[in-house]
Amino acid sequence: MFKKSKLGKLAGAGIISLLMLSSLGAQARTLQQIMDSKTLIVGVNPNLPPLGVYDAKNQISGFDATVAQKIADQLGVKLQLVAVGSNDRVPFIMSDKIDAVMGGMTRNAQRMQVVDFTDPINTEVLGILTTDKTAYKNVQQLNDPAVRLVQVRGTTPVKYIQDNLPKARLLILDNYPDAVRAIAQGRADALIDVLDFMLDYTKKYPVRWRVVDEPIEVDYDCIAVSKGNTDLRLRLNQAIGTLQKDGFIAASWKTWFGHAMLHDPTASPTKY
Repeated sequence: MFKKSKLGKLAGAGIISLLMLSSLGAQARTLQQIMDSKTLIVGVNPNLPPLGVYDAKNQISGFDATVAQKIADQLGVKLQLVAVGSNDRVPFIMSDKIDAVMGGMTRNAQRMQVVDFTDPINTEVLGILTTDKTAYKNVQQLNDPAVRLVQVRGTTPVKYIQDNLPKARLLILDNYPDAVRAIAQGRADALIDVLDFMLDYTKKYPVRWRVVDEPIEVDYDCIAVSKGNTDLRLRLNQAIGTLQKDGFIAASWKTWFGHAMLHDPTASPTKY
């Protein structure tokens, strides 16, 4: 589940291409136009569970869809969801196909050159999953020949481990359920990944699981809108602030992920 964008942000060539796209003259709908149309169009990735999934009726559902619906309710408009892939998110905004986009949309300096972001809705924590049999306090302690890490073949954390923790032993398996099982069975000590998506796998095993307190990285997922669409961004911020304050976002996260969010999204840094 670990996204390549977490360790390698948008390449310079990609930014240049998006900047060229932004100059083509697409006109994003303003907040007033959205309100007049009585419909908010939001892009969601339905292939990123549980952020986005298809339900039994083949309708887009998941955490993002739940939050987007509540935001539309706050604006007093209908919600229209559009399926987007990870590579479609920014181009769909910049070509005016949608008003806003979610789908694990991490705010960073590169993307901020071409789109604007709301306040964070949720976080994604790159961290260490282990058990109470270990005493690790940070990632540096894993760079030890006595440490047995496990990871899934072909994922970005494999390279991260090879580059940053070369002394650790590494067991590579074919999928995440097997990787988590290896820790439960004592064949590995820890797993490095985006832990928000990992904890559901731990429920099958009567092991005292532990997330190392010090994260490796915390990313903040927001809603992206067209560059300069300030009225819409500020109105979405108002809705997000209300939903954070009244606990709706935290409760929805727990419903979809089965556990509390690992890091407070309202603790986001202000500079990028």
